[in-house]
Amino acid sequence: MSLRTTRIFNRSDRFVEGWYWAIDSADLPRGAVKAIRVQGRDLVAFRTEGGTAVVMDAHCPHMGAHFVEGRVDGEGIRCFFHDWKFDATGKCVDVPCLPKAPAASAKVWPTAEKYGLVWVWTGEEVTRPIPFVPDIGEDDCDAIVAGSFVKKCHPNVMMINAIDEHHFNSVHDLPVALFMEAKKLNDDVMTFSNTTKMPESNVMTRLAGRLYEGPLTYSMCYWFGSTGTVTVGPDAFHFHIMFALRMMDGGQAEGKTVCITKKRHGVAGRAVSKTALALSKVVGDYFAKGDTNVFQTIKFDFKTPTKADHAIIDFIKHVEGQRPVRFGSWDPVTSSAVSVEVLS
Repeated sequence: MSLRTTRIFNRSDRFVEGWYWAIDSADLPRGAVKAIRVQGRDLVAFRTEGGTAVVMDAHCPHMGAHFVEGRVDGEGIRCFFHDWKFDATGKCVDVPCLPKAPAASAKVWPTAEKYGLVWVWTGEEVTRPIPFVPDIGEDDCDAIVAGSFVKKCHPNVMMINAIDEHHFNSVHDLPVALFMEAKKLNDDVMTFSNTTKMPESNVMTRLAGRLYEGPLTYSMCYWFGSTGTVTVGPDAFHFHIMFALRMMDGGQAEGKTVCITKKRHGVAGRAVSKTALALSKVVGDYFAKGDTNVFQTIKFDFKTPTKADHAIIDFIKHVEGQRPVRFGSWDPVTSSAVSVEVLS
C-alpha cells in the first residue's frame, strides 16, 4: 500500500474517532438550542438552565422533528412538534398527553467544554482526554478562541503543514533548518519536536541563539490526526497555539485557532497571561498567513516523497494506526490497518 492509497489519511469518507470541537461556548448561552454539523452528522447543541452543555442527534425519535425548533426545559429539551421532553442523557421523561413517558431516547454524545469550546466525542466510550498542550498538561489554563477558518483541503493535509520542515525556509524564510523528531505518546497522540540549534550565520541568528540553551523550540502535538498544538518561543517563555480541525462534506476543513497559556493568579499573573495570549495570536497569524493560498488551491497527491518528508510520513503512519469511523454515521470501520510504503 503506497502513501497515495491510505485507509484513513486524507479520505473524505472516514476519520479518526476522538474529540472534535462542536460550537463556541460563547454561542451557547443558557437556554440556547443550536443546530450544528460535526464530521458529517447533524446534531443539536443546547445548554440546560443549570449551565450544562449537551450535544445530541438532531432529530426527535418520535417523528423526526429537528430539536432546534424546540426549547430548553430545566435540565432537558422539549421537541417543538409534540412537546416530548428528553433529559440530558437523552431519555424521554415526559409526554404531556400520556400518563407515563414511553421507552424512547435520543442519542446523546459525550460532551465537554474547554478553551472556550464545546467538544463532542465521536464514539460510544471516551478513551482519551480533550487535547491539551504537553507543556501545560491537563491542568486549568487560560485560553481564547482567536479565530475561525475554512480551507479547501482535508484536515490531515493542514496538519502535516506544521511539520513540513522545508516549507519553513521556502515559505516563511526561517533562518534554521528544522529536523522534527517524532515520539508516539499513545495510539492517538504523537509529538514532533525540533532537534536543531539556531545557526551562527550572522549577528541576528547569534543573538537569537542565546535565547535557547539547546535546540530552537518548536514542537507539535497531534491528537486524532485533526487537532494540533504548537509550542514555540525562547526557553524563558513559550507560546502555545491550538489548531482544532474537523472535516466538512467533500473532505474540506473547518477549524478554530485557540491561544493557550498556563493559569496565572493575581493581578500581575493575569496581566502576563493576557499578554501571552495576545502575542500567541500574533505568532499564529504570522504562520497562518503565508500558507493561506496554498490551502485554498492544493490538490494533495503525495507522488514523490523524499527523505526531507520523513516527519510527514511518520504522521501518516500514525493516523493509519488509529481507530477509524465513518463520516456521517460515525460507525466503526472494521478493516485492518495497512502498511505504508515509504518511498525514497
